[in-house]
Amino acid sequence: MEFVWGLLNGVTAWPLLLLHIFGVWSEYPVYNITINTGWYQFGFLIGAGSPILGFIGKK
Repeated sequence: MEFVWGLLNGVTAWPLLLLHIFGVWSEYPVYNITINTGWYQFGFLIGAGSPILGFIGKK
């Protein structure tokens, strides 16, 4: 289950980062530090990297 939360938080990290930059949604963290498992971190990395990897794969 931690992997799914990490994947979800990784995918939503990019829009949340933009909202944090403009000070719109500062009460929600980009990364959940309370979940400290390898599966969460792995899911977060895959989720956060998925938009970038998607753009690289398009021709």
